[in-house]
Amino acid sequence: MSRLTTVLPLESIQTMENDHQPPLYAKRDIALVRGDGAYLFDSTGKRYLDAMSNYGVAGLGHADPEFTAAMQDQLARLTTCHQSFYNDARAASLVALQSVMPVELDRYFLSNSGAEAIEAALKFAIATTGRGKIVAAKRGYHGRTLGALAATAEPKYREAFANHLIEATHITYNDPEAIESAIDDQTAAVILEPIQGEGGIHPATTEFLEAARTAATTHGAVLIADEIQSGFRTGAPFVFPTHGVIPDIIVSAKAVGNGFPVGVTAITTALAEKLPAGVHGTTYGANPLAARAIVESISAYQSRGLYEQSAQVGQSLMDGIRALNKAKIRDVRGRGLMIGVELKERVTPTIKALQDAGVLVLPATPVVFRLLPPLIWEQQQVDEFLTALDSVL
Repeated sequence: MSRLTTVLPLESIQTMENDHQPPLYAKRDIALVRGDGAYLFDSTGKRYLDAMSNYGVAGLGHADPEFTAAMQDQLARLTTCHQSFYNDARAASLVALQSVMPVELDRYFLSNSGAEAIEAALKFAIATTGRGKIVAAKRGYHGRTLGALAATAEPKYREAFANHLIEATHITYNDPEAIESAIDDQTAAVILEPIQGEGGIHPATTEFLEAARTAATTHGAVLIADEIQSGFRTGAPFVFPTHGVIPDIIVSAKAVGNGFPVGVTAITTALAEKLPAGVHGTTYGANPLAARAIVESISAYQSRGLYEQSAQVGQSLMDGIRALNKAKIRDVRGRGLMIGVELKERVTPTIKALQDAGVLVLPATPVVFRLLPPLIWEQQQVDEFLTALDSVL
C-alpha cells in the first residue's frame, strides 16, 4: 500500500469507509482532509468555519505551528514509555496539570480518552468506598464504555446494555432536593457535568453543586466532576471551582490535549492513598507524546490568554445570536465557548444549511445545536458565524 500523498476523491473516501466500518455513525456528506487555525477544508478544497472543534477537542484550532513543532520534536525523541519507568515529558505534564487544578486535587491518572478517564474515576470511587451504586443526572452524558454508560442517562445509548450496567440513579438536573435524597450510605459516587453538553448546554446552579458536595460528604460518597467538555473553554480551566465547589475527582480530556488522545483523572491525595496497588493501569496512557500534548496545550492556553479570550468571544457570540432576533430561536445559553442554541423546531435542517453555507456546528438534542469553537476564535469568526446564521434562519 502506498503512502497517502494526494487527496482522494470524495467518492473513493466514502466507499472505503462505508465498506470497512460498522455502520455506527450518521456520516455527513463531506470528507474533511485539512485544517488551518479556525478553519477546516474538505476534499474539494471548500473552506468551513469550525464551530465544533471535533466535539470540543481542538482548543488551539488546527495545525497550530507551535503545537505541531513540539509534537514533531517529541516524535523524534520518544513516543512510548510504560509507567513502570520515569519519563521527563510525563513529569512535566503532571506539573502542568497542577497549575490548572484546584490545590486539593494533586494526583493525576493519565489515560487515552474521556471514557477511560471516567472509568478510572468510577473504579477509584468503588475501590475506596467498597460500594457499588452511583448517582448521576438525567440528560447527562459521560461516555459509552460500560461504567461510563451506567452514568449516562439517555436511553438510546443504554438500552442494549441495560442489564449489564452498574446500578445508577438518575435525578433531575439542578434539583438540589432530588440529589440530596438520592445520595445515601450505599452511594459510591456522584457524577455530574457542571454544564451538560449532549443534554443541550444546561449550566448547573451553584446551589445544585453545593447540595451535591454536602450530601456526598455527609454519606462518604465520592463527588466526580465530569469536565471533559467544559474544561478550558468557559473562561477558566474548570467550572466546578468557579462555583466554590471542590470535587474529589475532576475528569478532563478533549481540549487538555488539543486533539491528541488524552484522558486525565485528577484526585485528592486522601483518595489516592486509599487505592490498592495495581487496582488500575494502562499501557498507552501517559505516553510521552500524550504528555507533551498536555504540556503544550496548557502552556498555550495560559500564555496566549485564551481563557479570557474564550469568555469575551463567547459572550459576544451569544449576544450576537440573541440580537439577530430570529423567530425560530427559543433560547441561547452557555458559558464562554460552550453554547447551545435552542430552536422551536428540529435542528437538523439548520445544521445542514449551515454546512452548505460553510459553517460546521454540532447537534446536542433534537432541538438544540451546539457551538464548541476552537479557543482561538476572535471577533472575525463571530461575525462570519452570525452572517451565516442570519442567512440560514
